[in-house]
Amino acid sequence: MRKNSWKYSIGMLLVIMMFTLTACGQTKEQDKTGKSGTIKVVTTFYPMYDFAKNVVGDAGEVQLLIPSGTEPHDYEPSAKDIAKITDADVVVYNSHELETWVKDVLENVDEKKVAVVEAAGSIDLMEGTAHEHDGEEADHDEHDHDHELDPHVWLDPVLAQKEVEAIRDALVKKYPDKKETFEKNAATYIEKLKGLDTEYKEAFANAKNKTFVTQHAAFGYLAKQYGLTQESIAGISPDQEPSPSRLAELKKYIEEHNVSVIYFETSASSKVAKTLARETNVELAVLNPLESITQKEQDKGEDYISVMKANLEALKKSIK
Repeated sequence: MRKNSWKYSIGMLLVIMMFTLTACGQTKEQDKTGKSGTIKVVTTFYPMYDFAKNVVGDAGEVQLLIPSGTEPHDYEPSAKDIAKITDADVVVYNSHELETWVKDVLENVDEKKVAVVEAAGSIDLMEGTAHEHDGEEADHDEHDHDHELDPHVWLDPVLAQKEVEAIRDALVKKYPDKKETFEKNAATYIEKLKGLDTEYKEAFANAKNKTFVTQHAAFGYLAKQYGLTQESIAGISPDQEPSPSRLAELKKYIEEHNVSVIYFETSASSKVAKTLARETNVELAVLNPLESITQKEQDKGEDYISVMKANLEALKKSIK
């Protein structure tokens, strides 16, 4: 009986050791992918997160690198953020023009293991606004990000489709066994973007006043797509302070073009926009560049499509 008991104990010990080794292996796999067997995708800011999430679906875990509510123009990655990038299976960003830090970070990334997707890589970026460097008499610290080109392609529903396609193609290339899933998910989402495009076209097709004034020059691609004219208080960067001469130009512009609404953003300082609206006696409304949707907004069900529809309703106040 004692002999059998000894054999039983040894057997149980071996089972426990095998279970422990298996668990350790699974833990390592889970550390890499977040879930065993899933794809770990890291995206820079909200539109890239939403686009990738819709393409990946249940096939992987999509993470948002830049914290919700953080202005991506001013973001600089921490050591922890860089570790997330190097440990990912796929990294998605908009462009070198917005995420100016990406080029340096990618020098430490093994692109044979990590698929890197520049979603706007196939899109020809427009030049920044003429007054991008206006107000140079204002103080700018060494971390200010100036943009020669306009990175805000995601705000055009047509160009957004191209970004989704770029994400889809990169995922299919890295994971050909999941091609059907990615293509199906992307097709479903692109249909939604096409529907959004149709809503914008129909809303502005017969408009007589196609001019709108924004807090910063984020809506140039949208304006170009639908035959509108954007006039902005600041340049490509939302925290850029306009010069007194620029403000004088805007006041004159608002009067001459019968502008009835000035659009501001909840995620950036709206002080100048509110002052300009008060001095010109026009209405204020929110136009969201989708650069930083808060977690609270996401919890309420807000996403790229819903915010773009809200932007459409807001634009109808001045474009009619």
